[in-house]
Amino acid sequence: MSERTTEQVPAPRCRAAPVRTCIGCRKRELAVDLLRIVAQEGEAGDGSHVVAIVPDPRRRLPGRGAWLHPFSACLSTAERRRAFGRALRVSGNLDISALEQYLENRHEHS
Repeated sequence: MSERTTEQVPAPRCRAAPVRTCIGCRKRELAVDLLRIVAQEGEAGDGSHVVAIVPDPRRRLPGRGAWLHPFSACLSTAERRRAFGRALRVSGNLDISALEQYLENRHEHS
């Protein structure tokens, strides 16, 4: 008679991929499916303080980052909800023109 064992064979271990939340739609996705954005501080031509929200597709820019689906719908939702300032912990005049331009150009090449 063969003996029955109650030991289970361990599942192969694979590294878990990081999961992030889109600041627009608030859905959780794998980080590779989302676009990282960062805030870069600077001055406008008239000497006023402005914070530029820029895309970071290579995920290398310094500073606190936030994550966004690379779709205009999520961008407009995040803008409407004023999520950029909260997620990046910045305040003041936020300029998202670089992010809008990046998403438009990305869509054209897809």
